[in-house]
Amino acid sequence: MCGIIGVFGNDNAARIAALGLFAEQHRGQESCGMAVSNGLLIRLHKRMGLVKEVFHEEQLNALPGKIAIGHVRYPTKGSATEFNTQPHLVETLSGPCYALASNGDLVNYAQVRKMLENEKVYFKSDNDGELLVKYIAYRNIHYKENIGEAIRNLMRDIKGAYSSVLCTPTELYMFRDPYSIRPMIWGKTPEGTVIVASESCALDTLGVQNRKEVPPAGIIRISDSTIEVLDNDPNLYREGNGEKHCIFEQIYFSRPDSFHFGENVYAVREKIGAALALQDEELNPDLVVPVPDSSNFIGLGYAQQSGIPLSLGLIRNHYIGRTFIKPEQAIRDESVRQKFNVLPNFFTGKRIVLIDDSIVRGTTIRKIVKLIKDAGAREIHLRIGSPQIKHSCYYGIDTPNAQELVANRRTLNEIREITGVDTLKHLSLGDLQTCVQGPENYCYACFDGNYPVGVPDVCK
Repeated sequence: MCGIIGVFGNDNAARIAALGLFAEQHRGQESCGMAVSNGLLIRLHKRMGLVKEVFHEEQLNALPGKIAIGHVRYPTKGSATEFNTQPHLVETLSGPCYALASNGDLVNYAQVRKMLENEKVYFKSDNDGELLVKYIAYRNIHYKENIGEAIRNLMRDIKGAYSSVLCTPTELYMFRDPYSIRPMIWGKTPEGTVIVASESCALDTLGVQNRKEVPPAGIIRISDSTIEVLDNDPNLYREGNGEKHCIFEQIYFSRPDSFHFGENVYAVREKIGAALALQDEELNPDLVVPVPDSSNFIGLGYAQQSGIPLSLGLIRNHYIGRTFIKPEQAIRDESVRQKFNVLPNFFTGKRIVLIDDSIVRGTTIRKIVKLIKDAGAREIHLRIGSPQIKHSCYYGIDTPNAQELVANRRTLNEIREITGVDTLKHLSLGDLQTCVQGPENYCYACFDGNYPVGVPDVCK
């Protein structure tokens, strides 16, 4: 769950890209980077840290050019090191150079990397973005394919999720996996600047008025003379029919002010909350309290459907990153203690419905429940806006080991006891599917174990 940005045709491309990355900071807080072309060469700057820390005024002044691509990283493939930060830059002795940033994860990374290494292709990282750009460079140089042809062959040979931007000194490419698992939206500003991003909220910030999604298996080439949508049939690359968007983008990852997969994210979350309330018609609590921020609209939907007042009894420190996507458990535990606090004298004697979007490892919610209990709550009824997560994700979410998932090794009643709540209910998969348009076009593998693009060989 990283965030990408691409900008073409603006003298302030680096500044525009930095603003876009800042709007997508929620998608990754480990590192960020940018590659900027001035028409002759591509400059690269990437570091560990947040956008505001890495791209200050002096640094942006050192990145002139009309083309920029950028990335905020949440680690999936590859350890938390600067080598694995994106974008990845390839410079060749024969002249061509390329930079690429991608959001997603690949299931046949090991096989494709071995194939390229056998062809004397050298890797500096173990990140999927480097694999993508070096595959394209290899096809472009070794087989004399143009970049569009190389990307078509990439879709044939490389399996998984990737919403990617690639630039050369004079062109910008955007392309997306045949299942369009991760979101990817593009458009033009009134001044004519082309911008592509992981979420529409970034395009809102940058003044892009007319936007559309990059289609499944879509390849779009931008140059000074043209915007060319390269014809590409997604069914040539898909093992099954239809798109398979990540349902967790709607439940948790994306900002509520984003619009993708044809839907308003906030509206989906309100429907989830209403569906939760319909299974609780006999419950009569005093208040509905969402865990901020991703559960706020789920809580609002629950309150509107049930008629129970919504209250923001939990306060979140917004200067602490998202605990679910912290790479190490010790850091995650510390963040929970710093991230949330309760309103003083608020919970005393109250019966509350506590709303959260998901339970992954169980660490965060257990500590939140303790906070509320220590604040004097009489009853806590925990309602979760997703089914139980029992299976690992291999398409861009950091759950590589199923044993880390509490629902994979504990019964629902055991989880209720561990969290310390009076009752615990999850939204069923069937009810979740009623909350989205075209439910057949979503991936639910983390709930039901049905992987549309397969799993890595090491996991079989």
